[in-house]
Amino acid sequence: MDDRTWTSLERALEYVATGAADGVGFVFTATDPLVGVDLDDCRDPEAGEPLEPASSIIEQLDSFTEVSPSGTGYHVLLEGDLPDGRNRHGSIEMYDQARFFTVTADHVDGTPTSINERQEALEEVHEEFVASEESGTAGTVDDESPNTEARDQPLELEDEDLLEKARSASNGEKFDRLWRGSTAGYDSQSEADMALCCLLAFWTGGDHARMDRLFRQSGLSREKWDEVHYADGSTYGEKTIERAIDATDEFYDPSAAVSGNTMEVGVDSPFESYVQNDTSRPKQTYLEEKNRLLEHRVDDLEQTIVEQREQLETLTAERNELRTLLEQREETLEQIREQPVDDHSIRRRMKSVFRGG
Repeated sequence: MDDRTWTSLERALEYVATGAADGVGFVFTATDPLVGVDLDDCRDPEAGEPLEPASSIIEQLDSFTEVSPSGTGYHVLLEGDLPDGRNRHGSIEMYDQARFFTVTADHVDGTPTSINERQEALEEVHEEFVASEESGTAGTVDDESPNTEARDQPLELEDEDLLEKARSASNGEKFDRLWRGSTAGYDSQSEADMALCCLLAFWTGGDHARMDRLFRQSGLSREKWDEVHYADGSTYGEKTIERAIDATDEFYDPSAAVSGNTMEVGVDSPFESYVQNDTSRPKQTYLEEKNRLLEHRVDDLEQTIVEQREQLETLTAERNELRTLLEQREETLEQIREQPVDDHSIRRRMKSVFRGG
């Protein structure tokens, strides 16, 4: 995210009013004291009322709260330090840096109109709804996979050791190609990005932050990774990692490796099982993702065709103009050849021709 493009809220709103942008967003950084709590799928858009546990969280945090862009959730903005540990569970997410937040300014009645310092309340909410093993969000699907226990085990392997294991696995050659930036065998780089992220999800135990750090070291890393591509303010990289984790049903388990389990050498990425016509849930995820990518590619191609057609029309007009000018000059030269004139007149008329009249 380029901080040179950031500005004040007033100027941002003025810019949106011109129609040049769809909305306003805020970027959390390590240098500001702000924390954003994102509560998804917890608001009845027709009744305009929060569902549990959102209503309790909003009341407990007691700071500026707005309706999210979708109308089905809330943003709570407050001052504090985000506690250590994971920052998301189910439909609850907390961010204090490196995150773009869309801002609607659709203030929720009954909540403060100011952003308040709420460190103690933040820690309590984080402990109860995010960090705790028993935490959950009523009425929503938990973002943890069936083997949550394996994912929650921290991997003590250093990055280089982890990468070496990935390269030495049964699909290590495939991992190494993707790691070096090769997209061979994939219809687009986006699909290659997804394949590498699925492999990283397995080897890191679904560790979002570590996957992001490792991907940035790979040959597939590019500026698009940090571009905001979604209405909720998520970047392309964040969504790719989330989808890869959701599509991964098995994760590397060091304890299983000790007992001789074949997972020690690394199962194939779930992404590859899609290609092998596996009938499991990941195949549906892949097809949906591929359809989305194809739609983007079609849109890009259509835009390219429009641009090329406009360029062709411009070139055709220029060619016709040059052809007309050439024909006019040839007619003038022919007239000069047919008329007996003295040397002085010839020189004068020749100059006139080559000066365009």
